Amino acid sequence: MHILATEGLTKRFPTVTAVDQLTVTVGPGVTGLVGANGAGKSTLIKILLGLLPPSGGTARVLDLDVTSQGAGIRRLVGYMPEHECLPPDVSATELVVHLAQMSGLPRTAARERAADVLRHVGLAEERYRPIGGYSTGMKQRVKLAQALVHDPKVVFLDEPTNGLDPRGRDEMLALVRRIGTEFGISVVVTSHLLGELERICDHVVVIDAGRLLRSSAIGEFTQSTQTVTVEVDEGMEALAARLSETGHTVSPQGRLLVVQVRGPETYDAVRDAAADLDLCLIRLEQGRHRIEDVFREEVAHV
Repeated sequence: MHILATEGLTKRFPTVTAVDQLTVTVGPGVTGLVGANGAGKSTLIKILLGLLPPSGGTARVLDLDVTSQGAGIRRLVGYMPEHECLPPDVSATELVVHLAQMSGLPRTAARERAADVLRHVGLAEERYRPIGGYSTGMKQRVKLAQALVHDPKVVFLDEPTNGLDPRGRDEMLALVRRIGTEFGISVVVTSHLLGELERICDHVVVIDAGRLLRSSAIGEFTQSTQTVTVEVDEGMEALAARLSETGHTVSPQGRLLVVQVRGPETYDAVRDAAADLDLCLIRLEQGRHRIEDVFREEVAHV
C-alpha cells in the first residue's frame, strides 16, 4: 500500500508555481523529501493534509483523496509544522493533552498518551513548565510530541531540525528514525540539509521548483562508486607514484588519495605498495555517492 500518491499534482499562486506536475508514490518507512528552501516542500505537505487545494492533478494519502477527504486524512496523520506555532503561556502537557482530545481521545486517555509521547521525545522532566521558557530544541520536541499523540499511521515532519545545534540535530534525527523503526509509524520528513536524510531515510524524493527530480531508495543514491579512498600516516606522494607506475589513476585530495578501481587487483596493488614502502595504512575505503552529489547532478541536467 502506498502512503501517498500524486498524479500531475500542481499548485499555482499568482506569482509562482509551487508544485509543478508532480507525479510520485511513497511507500511505508521513513521517506525524505529533499529540496532547497522554496522548492515546494511545505506547500506539498499542506496539499497532502487537505489544507490547501491543488490547482490541478490528484493526490491521495492512505488512499484518501486530499480534495474531498481532508478531515479523514488529518485524523490518521500527524503534522509537525516548520514555523513557530506554540502558545507561550501553556505547558507542554496542557497543549499536547488538548490536541489529543481534539483528535478524539477521551481526557484520561489523552493525558496518558501525552505523558507517554512527551517522555518519548525527552521532555518528561520539563513537561509542566510554560512553553515560552523552552529552548528551540525543546519547542521542536513539543511539536513532535503533538504530531504523535493521537497514534497516527503517518507523520509529516517539516524541517524538524530547524534552528538546532549539531547535538540537537543528532538527537532529533535519532527520534525520527525511532518513530519509523520501533513504533511502526511511516514518516515523511522534509529537509534542505541533504546529509541529514542520508542518515535516517529508507527512500528519498528530490524536488526542485516544485518538479520531481528523482525518487529512489536510499541505497540507489549512495551506491558504490568505482574509486577507493586511501589514507596513510606518511608517504602519500610515494604511494601515489608507485600506484601510477602500475597504471592506476590516482588523485590527491588533501590527506587522502583517491584511486580509480580497475578491478580486484586495485586493492591488491594498494596493499602491496603500502607494504613495499613500509607505510602505515590508516584507511582503505570504497567510495560512495552522497545525496548531495546526486542532487547536484540532477539539477545540472534540468
